[in-house]
Amino acid sequence: MKPIVLIPARMASTRLPGKPLADIAGRPMIVHVLDRARAASVGPVAVATAEQEIATVVRRAGGTAILTPPDLPSGSDRIWHALQKLDPAGAYDTVINLQGDLPGVDPACLHAVLRPLADSATDIATLVAPVRDRDEAVAESVVKAACAFGHDAAGEMADTARALYFSRMPIPWGQGPLWHHVGIYAYRRAALARFVGLPESDLEKREKLEQLRALEAGMTIGCARIPTAPFGVDTPADLERARALSGAVA
Repeated sequence: MKPIVLIPARMASTRLPGKPLADIAGRPMIVHVLDRARAASVGPVAVATAEQEIATVVRRAGGTAILTPPDLPSGSDRIWHALQKLDPAGAYDTVINLQGDLPGVDPACLHAVLRPLADSATDIATLVAPVRDRDEAVAESVVKAACAFGHDAAGEMADTARALYFSRMPIPWGQGPLWHHVGIYAYRRAALARFVGLPESDLEKREKLEQLRALEAGMTIGCARIPTAPFGVDTPADLERARALSGAVA
């Protein structure tokens, strides 16, 4: 595989407008994410953004920024547009989509998300982490993945599993682990091209989850386990928590 990491970022967040440029420990959030991605050393890194102000900040930090049309409907469309500008010849066959609101993401996550693509039948890879408590299980903001990790002869749990469904509800029913979906993806290049060309699907509309479009179209999504979900910034309260965590780390 030859991966490239693309980070979609936009100013028009409903719950936290301008969040890519929100200050965390003296630096914009998008620069924290950029630095984490570069630290992973899985491939080149670029930010895909519709706003010149984000591009300027990224470039001042020594990063690559690609300007995309402002009317693109999703981050997936944004990274596909950026990819075609950055790599029209198709040198990179794997595209990691890293959300721009994960300032504390462990660089190891960018290696982990590539693991399911070792199976040639997998089109898209993503990450899951164990749901830790009931509050997390019932929170609509926490997307759950229905997937079952098998065990080997020694009883060790497998590292990867196929995703069967995603929901904002706690699934599956009954005893056993629940998996918190982490919105970091690795696409085979051809799979990303197909995905952005698909129409919005019925289940995608109901759950407000873009990945269901791929499942409804018969695409295969593989999940890799990580110990803990990275903390995402989506609200002003999240931003204050990220600032507090950054201070604790410092």
